[in-house]
Amino acid sequence: MLTEPYKIKVVEPIKRTTRDERLKIIREAGFNLFNVPAEDIFIDLLTDSGTSAMSDAQWAGLMMGDEAYAGSKNYFHFEESVRSIFGYKNIIPTHQGRVAENLLFSVAVKPGNIVPNNIHFDTTRANVEHNQGVAMDCVIKEAYDARARLPFKGNMDTEKLRRVLSENKGKVPFVMLTITNNSGGGQPVSLENIRATRAVCKEFGLPLLFDACRFAENSWFIKEREPGQQSRSVREIAREVFSLGDGCTMSAKKDGLVNIGGFLALNDDKLAEECTNLLILVEGFPTYGGLAGRDLEAMARGLQEVLDEDYLTFRIHQVRDLGERLLEEDVPIVEPVGGHAVYLDALRFLPHIPQSQFPAQALAVALYVEAGIRSVEIGSLMFGKTENGREIYPELELVRLAVPRRVYTTTHIRYVAESVIELFRTKNEIRGMRLMHAAPVLRHFTAKMEPIGA
Repeated sequence: MLTEPYKIKVVEPIKRTTRDERLKIIREAGFNLFNVPAEDIFIDLLTDSGTSAMSDAQWAGLMMGDEAYAGSKNYFHFEESVRSIFGYKNIIPTHQGRVAENLLFSVAVKPGNIVPNNIHFDTTRANVEHNQGVAMDCVIKEAYDARARLPFKGNMDTEKLRRVLSENKGKVPFVMLTITNNSGGGQPVSLENIRATRAVCKEFGLPLLFDACRFAENSWFIKEREPGQQSRSVREIAREVFSLGDGCTMSAKKDGLVNIGGFLALNDDKLAEECTNLLILVEGFPTYGGLAGRDLEAMARGLQEVLDEDYLTFRIHQVRDLGERLLEEDVPIVEPVGGHAVYLDALRFLPHIPQSQFPAQALAVALYVEAGIRSVEIGSLMFGKTENGREIYPELELVRLAVPRRVYTTTHIRYVAESVIELFRTKNEIRGMRLMHAAPVLRHFTAKMEPIGA
């Protein structure tokens, strides 16, 4: 049996609430889990972003924060740490991955440009579209089949990518690849597919950039699942992955094991200079990028810690254990289980609720009301849109149970499994939702909803 490869030094109490209390809380929140105060959550699986528990070494690093405005010693340690893994020439710190995306797309994406990716996540897509570009998904078709058990369901469909590039010459500034593929169920991308994607990019003279926020987990899957990779270290695999690209955006709030931080890394000097100029305007000096020196130090250390294979083995198997417990009771999830989360398949979980009634959001709300567990909808609320007066729904309607790193014990994860299984037994009692208020961009963060029939 795998056990946590760490000891617990500090504990934080978590609040228990009654079902009636949770029902009142979710009503006041407009049936939007983003609006629920964290203190009213028992198990918080909303996101794995910025929710990690830092190590003793990271906490010690905070005490070594050099808060010089320019040239902080922590920046140089951070730069060294990033370059030792990713290898890119220009390292631009940011306070999170969203800013790295914004810098890149604001500079490189022009109106009418197309940015191909396996699948863009919500903020990536929003940043492309904010700059009047088109976010084009080119993932393999099996990614949209929740029951397809492929080892690398996050792979780019390189033939589709080639068609997109052929049909849009002069309109594509670069190609992106998200590792692991968050919107598609946390599924990894194979090294073979990365090489093939690189070859297509080279054919068309285009840079390949990674959304690298879960790079260590993706590298671990390559080591576990890809023929010929078992004898290599995760670090070696990661270095080869990034050697096939020209840069990356990174939210270190995932595989950087920190609560804040990120970066943009680029080999292109001109593009890096333009992004740096914008960074100075909106974030701060290039050697702190909106962060305190102590946060840069924590990030420098976390990026090294995440490559520890004992940690990664436990991390992947903790998430996998949750998924396997659900599959034993026929709970519909995205298969195989990905690296950072288990994704409930809301269309099969709640077949009586049409996509027009936001079944994934209804399921996420029900899980909170019944068990105090916060998850996140990745479906019609997050990715649905209106075109020419017609509603366009995403192919996947999911509820993501994102497991924070080094936070919850095996017992906590078993509680989550038992709660989801119990909810599945009473699924016919769950009602659909209607949208009452929505922002024009990233509406799922602030939307107000209500149950149909309420």
